[in-house]
Amino acid sequence: MPDPLRHDDPAGQPSRRVFYFNAGFLRQKRIRRMLELAGYPLRLGKPGADDLIAVWGHSPYARRGEAMAEATGAKLIRVEDALLRSVHPGRDGSAPLGLVVDQTGVHFDSSRPSDLETLLKTHPLDDTALLDRARGCIARMQEAHLSKYTGFDPDLPCPDPGYVLVIDQTRGDASVTHGGADANTFREMLYYAQEDNPGARILIKTHPETVAGHRQGYFSDKDESDPVTLIRDPVSLWHLMEGAVAVYTVSSGLGFEAIFAGHKPQVFGQPFYAGWGLTEDRHPHGLPRRGRDLTRAQLFAATMLLYPIWYDPYRDKLCELEDAIATLEAQTRAWREDHRGWTAHGMRLWKRGPLQGFFGAQGAKLRFSGDPVPAEAAEPRMIWAGKAAPDTKAVRVEDGFLRSRGLGAELVPPLSLVCDDLGIYYDPTRESRLERWIGMRADLRPDQDRRAERVIARLRELGLSKYNLGGARPELPEGHRILVPGQVEDDASIRLGAGEICTNLGLLERVRAENPGAVILFKPHPDVEAGLRDGAVPETALEGLADAVLRNADPIALLQEVEEVWTMTSLLGFEALLRDVKVTTTGAPFYAGWGLTRDLGRVPARRVARPGLHGLVHAALIDYPRYRDPVTGLPCPVEVVIDRLATGAVAHPGLANRLLSKLQGVFASYAGLWR
Repeated sequence: MPDPLRHDDPAGQPSRRVFYFNAGFLRQKRIRRMLELAGYPLRLGKPGADDLIAVWGHSPYARRGEAMAEATGAKLIRVEDALLRSVHPGRDGSAPLGLVVDQTGVHFDSSRPSDLETLLKTHPLDDTALLDRARGCIARMQEAHLSKYTGFDPDLPCPDPGYVLVIDQTRGDASVTHGGADANTFREMLYYAQEDNPGARILIKTHPETVAGHRQGYFSDKDESDPVTLIRDPVSLWHLMEGAVAVYTVSSGLGFEAIFAGHKPQVFGQPFYAGWGLTEDRHPHGLPRRGRDLTRAQLFAATMLLYPIWYDPYRDKLCELEDAIATLEAQTRAWREDHRGWTAHGMRLWKRGPLQGFFGAQGAKLRFSGDPVPAEAAEPRMIWAGKAAPDTKAVRVEDGFLRSRGLGAELVPPLSLVCDDLGIYYDPTRESRLERWIGMRADLRPDQDRRAERVIARLRELGLSKYNLGGARPELPEGHRILVPGQVEDDASIRLGAGEICTNLGLLERVRAENPGAVILFKPHPDVEAGLRDGAVPETALEGLADAVLRNADPIALLQEVEEVWTMTSLLGFEALLRDVKVTTTGAPFYAGWGLTRDLGRVPARRVARPGLHGLVHAALIDYPRYRDPVTGLPCPVEVVIDRLATGAVAHPGLANRLLSKLQGVFASYAGLWR
């Protein structure tokens, strides 16, 4: 239904002015922008009877706006954070990814209906596509351990399963005071948690703002005694739910999440999620005006897909929940991996700036060291993968598969990096974290399958690759064309993964021997063409092996003109798979051995999973790398980097780096000085 308050109302209703009377809106630029995009541009001044007044929920400062509304006859709209917000609470300076704008009430106030309650009560919630989206979003949140605030560590150990989980909240929180509860309700909840579960361990989860010292909780002064334990550590809330035999809450948002973790929580207040048949409602007065039984997907769809507005901070526009989840996944991953700080080893000087942007953002500490990686270290350590000893204890770092517009050898900074705590993707002699991801993606959920499909479609549409160098599109001989991409012969992927055929000349000889009548097209590697790396094939040796040598050609454009690609370990084989080109490998690149390529080399026997192309792409381009938006400087999902590469809004080397790159060409034999 069209909303008569929205400025983009298709019915053409005249815009209504929106005023505010508390400084919070003035300070919060993100919130003002989100409201403006949603059709509620805020302004100062005196409202009239036909105007709107925005207030923040039922905060103490909302009274100013409420009084002005009463005096002028203006209509109130109440604004609040959505239930998927940010890495840290707003008091720590984090801006929200979503808001709710309620014209009739606010979702946590049970004394009167809200827009959310009306949705839950009257909306059909029977659209298959909507409910499928809801199920996909629930699964994504669970897999990535996302909650309203995500600044916790899923790797921290949780108590042994079998406990009763009791959820604390902050004293005086509006969801408590307007949810039919008070301090006595919390005491009653704890009593019944013990009474209902005699002999069971009772775990009380402390609110993150209480842990941070911002606000007192209702159980802050609780003496820890068996069987009651306070959980203050930033453990995964999803892990906590998994280990609980029962969940008790007053009105916490964690009660909402407990429903999607498989619980039917015992609820002692009157939160928005009570009264729909998904909770055990222990409040003495109940909520008879609701009285509709909903499924988990229906509750989620109304609360998370239909009710809020979501914001894309990279493109400065409103977006769908799926985009907000992708944003929070990227920013949460960065915080979880970086918040303890890093010491980086084996990093050349020119790489340190880009690495600082990746790993030193969000206040994390990144220290560079020229010393070898110690056998034992308390803090996380990283090393550039090519510098790592086989037995190193550090996380290996390497460029990702959508890297830049320009070569790393020309000192162009990367848009993506991979961090591998097991091995590295180009080394088949040991398992890598990418291999684990590929095995996990042998079976995709529908939402994962659709996301990978969209990524592939965008890459094909835009002609994107790792370096995106462009180049000529030459006339090609007619016939059955086989593209043979040249490689850097001293590259680690050749040393570790090429096997018996480890030179460009050897590869061409094998291809010609097995395909005597084919048109063989040899594409030298751009680093070799630039004179920066080893791997040139003498012109005399190319005679009879290659029908055409495609110098400075666009490799992605060539994939549209060939029937096959033969390669040792080149990433162009992966890019060929994305474009439905047959691939034969003579080595063991990361994409070999999964049933998608013809493999002539020795691929690891452990690669037994059989993912489809979408599973391989999800693992290699969505799960494995970390991405950084060159415009905002924020960690971001792959889709943002695809957009930046498409528009050219990417980082370029500065003058010093360009001069150093030219010197590399002059002193190529001394490459070890900068690699």
